[in-house]
Amino acid sequence: MSAYPAIFRVRQKFDSQTVEDIPTTVENELARLELGTKIQPGQTVAITAGSRGIANIAKIIHAVVRHFQKIGAQPFIVPAMGSHGGGTAAGQRELIEGYGMTEQAMGCPIRASMETVIVCQAEEGFPVHFDKFAYGADHVCVVGRVKPHTGFVGDIESGLMKMMLIGLGKHEGAKIYHRAIMNYSFGQIVRSVAREVLSKCRVVAGLGIVENAYDQTALLKAVAPHEFEDREKELLVLAKQWIPRLPFNMAQILLVDQIGKNISGAGMDTNVIGRKYNDHVAMEHEWPKVKRICIRDLTNATHGNGTGIGMSEFCRTRVIDKLDVKITRINCLTGGHPTAAMLPLDYPTDQEMLDIAMPTIGLIEPERIALQWIHNTLEVAEVECSSVYWNEAKSRPDLTILTDPRPLPFDEHGNLPDRV
Repeated sequence: MSAYPAIFRVRQKFDSQTVEDIPTTVENELARLELGTKIQPGQTVAITAGSRGIANIAKIIHAVVRHFQKIGAQPFIVPAMGSHGGGTAAGQRELIEGYGMTEQAMGCPIRASMETVIVCQAEEGFPVHFDKFAYGADHVCVVGRVKPHTGFVGDIESGLMKMMLIGLGKHEGAKIYHRAIMNYSFGQIVRSVAREVLSKCRVVAGLGIVENAYDQTALLKAVAPHEFEDREKELLVLAKQWIPRLPFNMAQILLVDQIGKNISGAGMDTNVIGRKYNDHVAMEHEWPKVKRICIRDLTNATHGNGTGIGMSEFCRTRVIDKLDVKITRINCLTGGHPTAAMLPLDYPTDQEMLDIAMPTIGLIEPERIALQWIHNTLEVAEVECSSVYWNEAKSRPDLTILTDPRPLPFDEHGNLPDRV
């Protein structure tokens, strides 16, 4: 095809709040729990660090470490991330170090292991696994982002409760829990395992993180163990209000610069692309409706884990070249989502990829194709949109038009810039 839609750039205005002073906020929140009355000087505290690319995560974890040191405890960090990092201790340590959580920067040890302790049998009849180092600690502090899950819906989705299952359950626990979820439900299994962990694994506190639609820290909330479920429900309501969204609720082609585990557990957030229930089509009441997804690259921080690639129809060949097939398959199979590791059709250049993708949407002239182009599903404050959206964009008070319509900026090789 020689014709393509013209594009223009818009900036979205989201309702948001931001935590301005993260160390002070973390300190004040944890101080509220009066943990010095529960933790004796010299006792150890395991602090969880997950695999997601959470805004300011190193700063947040460091502030948690400092609080426990201040009250005389000996904190250490435990990578808590199921099967990520290739399901190896070294891989998981490398992941959190890539986010700036090194022993030197955090001022405490990192203790990574894939070994678990079987704490008990859950009511449903499967073993409850818990990280060996966390189980051996005098106390555990669970730190995690609360957000809508990419595959499940309920009043508890992704957050502190899930961190106690999938994160601290490591690879063995994650495999069993995801299988159990298929027989029961996410809500039942997350509550069942969390109940056992809270009663048997010396969890002393949690710190819930909620982000705004600009990928910034919006809220930090310290949570006492007996409050985990109630507080997480409240935080999830806020997280759903603040979730980033595409500026328009329909796209025939969605161009995505990059996917990765640091962006979303699903590689790209299904809540943003409208594919929470099916890999390739939105449900009747699910938005946005996206016809074709074209992926351009993997993030460096995902270390070859291309989980979610199977939710796209097309990709650049370089995505396949960067893919660590083994790691990707382990992660998707552990999560009970094997199709997320399946490969889309790949093409060497953006121009070739679009030339193939555009005729698959129907009898629409190329210039009239509804295309949205994002960097990733975390960063959608500014989006490139095709000119078919121009009139709607001009009438929307939540959108600021930043450029006039202009041609897609292909280089001499037929590729677009690596960052939209």
